[in-house]
Amino acid sequence: MIKIREAIIVEGRYDQNTLRQIVDAPVFRTDGFGIFKNREQLALLRSIAEKRGLIVLTDSDGAGFVIRNHIKCAIPAKYLKHAYIPDISGKEKRKTSAGKEGKLGVEGMPKDVLLDVLRDAGATIEGEVSEHSHGITKQDMVCLGLSGSVQASHRRLVLQKECGLPEHMSANALLQALDLIYSRSELEAICSRLWPKD
Repeated sequence: MIKIREAIIVEGRYDQNTLRQIVDAPVFRTDGFGIFKNREQLALLRSIAEKRGLIVLTDSDGAGFVIRNHIKCAIPAKYLKHAYIPDISGKEKRKTSAGKEGKLGVEGMPKDVLLDVLRDAGATIEGEVSEHSHGITKQDMVCLGLSGSVQASHRRLVLQKECGLPEHMSANALLQALDLIYSRSELEAICSRLWPKD
């Protein structure tokens, strides 16, 4: 079990139970869309985020991104870190059928994947040194054809799939994730491999 300084916010109790088995950190839940009506909970999360930081770890489906965006609007960005699980088709063991989009949620992710996405988000892990930024900028996204061109949207989707990132990410969220995970030269190498003619 690893100890993380930041608190973590997930969607439901099964997500919370899964995280509590692998990390020593406060793990809160939104109760799905319940966070939209619960001002007291949002105030608590804001206070916790200001004191120790908050990692947002929602499912990679559309509903997860709606919840994530609500939190992003309610809590200043300087207190938030965003962890993104990859798009993996399947269903959780406890469910009789897959969710609406057919993707595994946080509770269905392998433990090593969850630890990797927390590290990639820049979680402050006791005993580990992490670099939060590699210096990838919006200008780099333009130069690599990932922004500011007719093909940019399609290219971002291809890149997200290649990198195991969820498809619902905005261009800014993708930039943030890429900057946490890859160096500029690593990103350039991936793009060169995907689009060798450029």
